[in-house]
Amino acid sequence: MIPDPAKPVYLVDAYSDPVVIRLEGRASFLNSACLRDFVNQMLKSGKTRFAIDFLRCTSMDSTFLGVLAGFALELRKCTPKGSLVLTRMGQRNLELIRNLGLHKLLTIDVSDAGANVDACRTVLETGVHGELENARLVLEAHENLVSADETNRSKFQDVLVFMKNRVEQG
Repeated sequence: MIPDPAKPVYLVDAYSDPVVIRLEGRASFLNSACLRDFVNQMLKSGKTRFAIDFLRCTSMDSTFLGVLAGFALELRKCTPKGSLVLTRMGQRNLELIRNLGLHKLLTIDVSDAGANVDACRTVLETGVHGELENARLVLEAHENLVSADETNRSKFQDVLVFMKNRVEQG
């Protein structure tokens, strides 16, 4: 399947070890819920090794990065510890990972080898979520960023306060 370049998508191979995820386009709060749900499903089925290919990832927002931080934090709780490897990252995406301290939680493969992305043919469907569910996702993601690196609290304080208020209002 050739993805539509105008529509961001995640392509996965759930049967490989590690589980391989290929990003196509912009990774953002608009499409992070399906990735979070997929990884949670994989964790429940006993999968603890993941590789994410960023070759065609055009950009990432803080919610997506917070979802990544949440994965990495969950994988550290596994026995034995799970792994999250990011491959073929562009310079800008690599800077974002490092600026938020996420490189301390996961592995960045700077080689150009990448994972076996050719087997990634299953498209994760981005469901329609309500405003409250989206607010919960954004809040959780930004709390993950703070858990990953306390210096992120000052960077995202306004987002945290705004989203907490939104979630509390229901």
